[in-house]
Amino acid sequence: MDPLLNALKAIAEPTRLRILALCLHGELTVSELVRILGQSQPRISRHLKLMTEAGLMERIREGSWVFFRLAQSGIGAETIDQVAPLIPLLRRDRQRLAEVKRDRAEAAAAYFRENAERWNEVRSLHVDEAEVEAAITELLPASDVSSLLDIGTGTARILELFGPRIEKGEGIDLSSAMLAVARANLEQADLGHCRVRHGDLCQLPYPEAGFDAVTIHQVLHFVDDQALAVREASRVLAPGGRLLIVDFAPHALESLRTDNEHRRLGFDTDEVAGWLVLAGLELKETRHLPGGPLTVSLWLAEKPAAVAGPESEHTLAAQ
Repeated sequence: MDPLLNALKAIAEPTRLRILALCLHGELTVSELVRILGQSQPRISRHLKLMTEAGLMERIREGSWVFFRLAQSGIGAETIDQVAPLIPLLRRDRQRLAEVKRDRAEAAAAYFRENAERWNEVRSLHVDEAEVEAAITELLPASDVSSLLDIGTGTARILELFGPRIEKGEGIDLSSAMLAVARANLEQADLGHCRVRHGDLCQLPYPEAGFDAVTIHQVLHFVDDQALAVREASRVLAPGGRLLIVDFAPHALESLRTDNEHRRLGFDTDEVAGWLVLAGLELKETRHLPGGPLTVSLWLAEKPAAVAGPESEHTLAAQ
């Protein structure tokens, strides 16, 4: 009883309720909460400390930045999410949150526009891309892949890698500049059965169970809500299909945040495993590739065949 009562007491204060309602939509920094709520940094920090101690929030430190997100308990989250649009103050908070996210998206889009033409070169500065690609093809053999979705496809390099050995390849990205480069690359590689389209990785424009493999290659460190992105990837993955996540292990290169618009400075396996569990996936293998100051990690997960329902079976049968 005591943990539950402490959590309910922590919620029973206007500012803390507002913070909880905002963090329902992804992790936020103290400075972002200060901007949205219009309160001082010390006051916001005190509220966050109380909520963390009550088990409502989780605190993640990365270098000089600290992120706060909802704890797994989710006490009151669904109810708060339902009533928030009915409360003027919470509704205004959501509008300000949308502004913060829009500013983030615009900064990221500008970065991608400036670097689209030399994106593969930018990536190769961090770690040997040939070594990463060798690990990708080993963990996800193309002979076992018929239909592939590459989320955050960028220049479509993953589609180029798998294209000659798959029946269908799809790539999705929010950057029009990146997609222009991707289309040119696919055309040059004569991969007419692979295509790319504009779209949001948190709202994929595909039906359930449409792909037997999904890749998310060096994308999640740009994303606000990684768990949501993984759940959406799982939704379009067929039962028995596999998801391969490639990203950085935790590091302290703040320049990647300030100069390259990285939202997060890498992820550890426990955090990734947590997303996979929430998405109904099983972590099968983890691999780490050291590369100087950065280590690239690969996480291979599988969607259990037992989760197939009538709707998913119908989708697969129609393909």
